[in-house]
Parts: sequence; C-alpha cells; structure tokens
Amino acid sequence: MKDLITAIGLLLFIEGLIVALFPSKIKNMLKLIENTPENKLRLSGVFFLILGFVIVWYIKN
Repeated sequence: MKDLITAIGLLLFIEGLIVALFPSKIKNMLKLIENTPENKLRLSGVFFLILGFVIVWYIKN
C-alpha cells in the first residue's frame, strides 16, 4: 500500500511540474486531445496501461 501511495505522489508531482513549466503547451495539447476520436484515445490509454504494468512488473521481479 505504501508503494501505491508513493507512486501516486510521484505521478502528481511529475504532472504538476510539467503543467507549471509548460502551461501554454498543455493548453494546446488539451485542444488537440479534444479533437481526437475516442477510439484513438482509448487505444492510447490501453497502450500506456500495459506499458505501465510491464514496467512495474519488471521492476518488482
């Protein structure tokens, strides 16, 4: 459970850092995402989900 909370904290830290450093680029990216078809977003989400799982599995084993 401690590892999960640490991972969530790191995720929030990295996302906050990116938004703080590049606010205008984030706004442009959000506009681009708004025009992207849902299927493409879903496929990207599944890809990153699997990639994250593989990274965590590799580190833990």
